[in-house]
Amino acid sequence: MSPIVCEHLCAPRRSLRIATVTETWPPEVNGVAKSAARFVEGLRALGHDIQIVRLRQTQAERSVGEEILMRGMAIPRYPELRMGLPAKRALLRLWTLRRPDVVHIVTEGPLGWSALEAARKLRLPAVSDFRTNFHAYSTHYGLGWLRRPILAYLRKFHNRTLATLVPTEAMRGELHGLGFERLRVIGRGVDTALFDPGRRDARLRASWGAGPDDPVVLYVGRLAPEKNLSTLAAAAEAAQTANPRVRLVFVGDGPARPELAERFPWAIFAGARRGADLAAHYASGDVFLFPSLTETYGNVTLEAMASGLAVLAYDYAAAAAVIRHGTSGVLVPSADETAFVSHAAALAAEPQRARRLGEGARREALGRSWLRVSRELEAVLAAAACIGEPQASANDADAIAAPSAAPASTSLG
Repeated sequence: MSPIVCEHLCAPRRSLRIATVTETWPPEVNGVAKSAARFVEGLRALGHDIQIVRLRQTQAERSVGEEILMRGMAIPRYPELRMGLPAKRALLRLWTLRRPDVVHIVTEGPLGWSALEAARKLRLPAVSDFRTNFHAYSTHYGLGWLRRPILAYLRKFHNRTLATLVPTEAMRGELHGLGFERLRVIGRGVDTALFDPGRRDARLRASWGAGPDDPVVLYVGRLAPEKNLSTLAAAAEAAQTANPRVRLVFVGDGPARPELAERFPWAIFAGARRGADLAAHYASGDVFLFPSLTETYGNVTLEAMASGLAVLAYDYAAAAAVIRHGTSGVLVPSADETAFVSHAAALAAEPQRARRLGEGARREALGRSWLRVSRELEAVLAAAACIGEPQASANDADAIAAPSAAPASTSLG
């Protein structure tokens, strides 16, 4: 393996010992868990030694490789997700016995904060991810008054690390305007072997009541208010009106499912799907609707594109970064619900155009591999490890943010 050059901050090194701290991990179904696992997989493929500090998901669970399993609790209104409990002492013991070169903190909950405090105490360099718009989510649950304190906490958290990784240039600009410092853009990849138009399944489509030429309008994601489901519902109704042969399929689950099922008794609710089963659901659709305005990225956008679907989304997050309007999908100005609904109707009425957009989407996705973005993350972590501690100079920290052992099983708590 060739040495890593740490952007001229120190001598080359061949591998890193990286502690990755996260409060969500597969088989939990969300974009953070999925992308965190992909990045770990990519870094291991590049020859790095990864220690995963994550939550124990079941009492009988056993760690795989070097995994440190921590205690957690259910998140209110998200019973299928958990957040960590404070664990600074445990992490101090762990990292005193075997120091990592760099700590990569994926989530900002109590476990993430404990990791940040332990890293600072031990003078370990730490890099963080900004992956979820918790401050934006609060308004969708009648807790808008929490937006400012949540934002203040997130800003304090991330500004104590050497770099904060964000998935798009737009997100970097937004957070910079809110006072976040040392932001570095690292996008997301997609598994184009898994998410492939070749997985289209005629029998699955038939179970939805769709014939070979009947358009299937698909949504994949959490069925929750922060996903802007009111716009999704209006768009689905417009699509069905424009083409009565349209079938509507929801893949995912969440608190809004009963309300949607009442509004769309003719729709298919497939629940949460994983792996090849999820890929077959994507590939068996035709038009993908994604109206969310709270994503930091939105992995489902790339998954739908790789699966050959015509994607309709706001000019925001992943869609803004990867879709070429009219060639590989349809972009609508942010929050313009009228335009989103009218484009959904047009795509349902023009199956051939939707097919051409899907072909363009597949071509675009083929150039976005996880290996490429894992190398970008590798460079940032290597540069942070070169600095050696969070009290490094501002110039060194800014340089990181500029573009450019035998497995062990452990349980704590």
